[in-house]
Amino acid sequence: MKLSKRLGMIASFVPGGSRVADIGTDHGYIPIHLVQEGIAKSAIAMDVRKGPLLRAQTHIKEAGLTDLVEVRLSDGLLKLEKNQADCVVIAGMGGELIIHILEEGRHLWDSITYWVLSPHSELYKVRKFLAEHEFSIGRETMIKEDGKYYSVMGVTRDSMVLEDRDQELGYRYGKHLLDSKNPVLKEFLQKEQIQIGEILKGLQSSGTKNAESRIEELELELKWNKEAQDAMQQTD
Repeated sequence: MKLSKRLGMIASFVPGGSRVADIGTDHGYIPIHLVQEGIAKSAIAMDVRKGPLLRAQTHIKEAGLTDLVEVRLSDGLLKLEKNQADCVVIAGMGGELIIHILEEGRHLWDSITYWVLSPHSELYKVRKFLAEHEFSIGRETMIKEDGKYYSVMGVTRDSMVLEDRDQELGYRYGKHLLDSKNPVLKEFLQKEQIQIGEILKGLQSSGTKNAESRIEELELELKWNKEAQDAMQQTD
């Protein structure tokens, strides 16, 4: 099965020999690919909606993998028990929902050895949540597909220590992305800088009192954007 660029990157983060649970599996493409390629020993395709699960079930049957890929109706991680998987994939949803799923799945925190997370939004909140709950992002990359930017994180249960001066930048843009001078992040920062600048110009010319607080917020965002770009330009 040929995956999209985004799904392919997510699948590439899964360690070889894993037993995988894919949360919000949708069409079941990631579990099918992982088992077909011999990356995963087995997989559980999980979703809270019956429609996507029926589609996933059809695709799994067509691939001849019904013995190795199980379909399971579940709200997040609630129907996954300890020792049924050692790698969990949570992708294709907003950061707030990923945080909620992680919180509801506390019973698995110490038994899952690897987590692959790809939030579509609120990355700051996800990274901060992980750091505050003794998870560590050991690997992170950013890709661009169809004009949209996606981050993929490889996470383990371990303390993530960031220096105070690096915390805000790390939560906003990803320490590994900054340290590796990820070219897609660089492009994203440049685009973000232009967008913030354009919004600021419009607000400043409006002259309304309601715009003042928003202008302050955007000026702060612009400051962090500049710091991130400066950090990526520094040589080791």
